[in-house]
Amino acid sequence: AQLCCAIRLEVCGLDSSGATVPRNPLSRRLLGLVRGAFLARVQALPPSSDPAQLLRLLSAMEVVGQRLEADWSQHFADRLSAPDGLELVVEVAHDLRSPLTSILFLAETLQRARSGPVNPVQERQLGLIYSAAFGLSSVASDVIELARGGDRLVDLDPIPFSVADILESVRDIVQPIAEEKNLTVRLSPPDADFRIGHPVALSRVLLNLTTNALKFTAEGFVEVIARQTSVPRAVEFSVRDSGRGIPPQSMATLFEPFRRRQKPGEYAFSGSGLGLSICRKLVEAMGSTLDVETSQGVGTRFHFVLDLPLAGEGNFG
Repeated sequence: AQLCCAIRLEVCGLDSSGATVPRNPLSRRLLGLVRGAFLARVQALPPSSDPAQLLRLLSAMEVVGQRLEADWSQHFADRLSAPDGLELVVEVAHDLRSPLTSILFLAETLQRARSGPVNPVQERQLGLIYSAAFGLSSVASDVIELARGGDRLVDLDPIPFSVADILESVRDIVQPIAEEKNLTVRLSPPDADFRIGHPVALSRVLLNLTTNALKFTAEGFVEVIARQTSVPRAVEFSVRDSGRGIPPQSMATLFEPFRRRQKPGEYAFSGSGLGLSICRKLVEAMGSTLDVETSQGVGTRFHFVLDLPLAGEGNFG
C-alpha cells in the first residue's frame, strides 16, 4: 500500500519523498513485479491507448525505484558501519565462495570436454564464465583476508615452484578476456625457472595485476615479465600494459581499500579498491614493495622484486 501510494503521488505530479516506503528487499522485489506486470499489460493494450499517461506511470515507477535504491544503499551502508558490520561482510563473502567454487568446477569440467564435446565458441564462452567466476571468488577471498587483518595471506614455509608455470596459468585464466578485447597477453619467464618461494601468493598478485591491466587497456597488449636481475637470487616481476595510464589524481588513493570512484569511468583498480590493496599486502608479506610507473596515454607498469633462491629440478619429485 505504501509503495502504491508513492507511485500515485508521482503520477499526480506531487512530491512522493514524504511517503514512507519500507527499506527492505521485499519493497524492491515488489516494485520489480509491479513494473513487469505493467509492461506486460502495456504490450496487450490497443494502439489507441494514451501513450502520455502510460509514460507518466512508468516514469513514476522509475522515480520511486531510484529513491528506493538510494534509501537501500544508505541503509546497507549504515548496516556495515555498525559494530557487527564487518562480520556481515565476511558472512556474505563466505556464502559467495561456495556457489562460485561449484561454478568454477563445472565450467572447467565442461571446457575440457569431460561431459561431452564442445565447439570453439562454447569453449571460449566457458572460459569467460570461468574467468568471471574466478574474479568474483577472488574478491570474496580478498574481503575475508582483509577482515582477518591480512595475517594469513602467505604460507609460512616457501616451496619449490616453476615461475614459467605460474605465468602460463595466469595467461590461461585471462586469455578469454583478452580475446574478447582483441588484446595480446605476452609472457617472458626468467632463464633460471625453478625457484623457492610462495607460488600461491605470487599467482594471486600477478593475476590481479594482469586482470586489471586488461580492464583498462582498449588496444595493444599486456605483458607479464619475470626478469633475472644482477643479484643472482633476485627476480623482478612486472605487469605492463599499453592502456590509458593512471591520472595523477588517482595515484594518491590507488592502494587504499574500500575506496570509491568519484565518477563513472574514473580509474580505479576495482570498485571497492580491494584488489590492489591485497596485492600490496601480498608483496610486502613476501618481503618486497609493489611500485607503479604510469604515463598518460602510454600505459602503466606495476613491478616488484622477490628474493627467490634457485631450486634444482630434482627437488620437484
